[in-house]
Amino acid sequence: MANAIVEIKDLSFGYKGRLLHKGINMTFAKGKVVAIMGGSGSGKTTLLRLIGGQLKPTKGEVQVGGEVVHEQDREGIYRLRRKMGMLFQHGALFTDLSVFENVAFPMREHTSLPESMIRDMVLLKLNAVGLRGAHALMPTELSGGMARRVALARAIALDPSIIMYDEPFAGLDPISMAAICDLIRSLNDALGATSIIVTHDVEETFQFADYVYFVADGVVAAEGTPDDLRQSELPFVHQFVHAEKDGPVPFHYAAPEYHASLLRGAR
Repeated sequence: MANAIVEIKDLSFGYKGRLLHKGINMTFAKGKVVAIMGGSGSGKTTLLRLIGGQLKPTKGEVQVGGEVVHEQDREGIYRLRRKMGMLFQHGALFTDLSVFENVAFPMREHTSLPESMIRDMVLLKLNAVGLRGAHALMPTELSGGMARRVALARAIALDPSIIMYDEPFAGLDPISMAAICDLIRSLNDALGATSIIVTHDVEETFQFADYVYFVADGVVAAEGTPDDLRQSELPFVHQFVHAEKDGPVPFHYAAPEYHASLLRGAR
């Protein structure tokens, strides 16, 4: 794809001999909001770590801006990461730093801007998420939704071309969730960025995502627009989208027959 900013090509990755991904292919185009969905333990967050260069693939590659991530040296990885913003699950704010200092942190780490300019930029980012008036508060004084918005302001501090979100809706009330959904879409469009969202929240994500990948059993089980996937007749996709208990994803983890386990005294 000509306007692809991130490409995952024939990627396989595993831990301790167990393959988590088996030849995955994904493309993330400039200006789009793309979701990676799937059940718990399907390796969604691991894909973000592979994009960010924290992990190296067993096979295949991840390209960011046409450059293969795992082939970069330390300097090259940091250069690529300058293009990326990351909203960690539950925000991951520095608890000993104020809201202002949290957002200023990446600016001070990665630029040589004067403090006067950093101040203006921090207040601009906080204003974008509706929290300029909270700049002096500490993380312990914030609600869950406010903390997530501060974390989002920090993620866009350096105007990244790629913004990654790891479960951005976890633990949020409906009002905070609606606010975060709106911010993800509006900030992506304002920055002309590419947003990659790891989530299992179907209804919220389908409201604003441009494209969705479903991951299951180590492969891309389905992909398409939200409308495509709502109408999908694939058993896994139908079960996931409609939150059905019975389907190809079992309730029980694989185990020997129950009566046989009892006879053997197994735990």
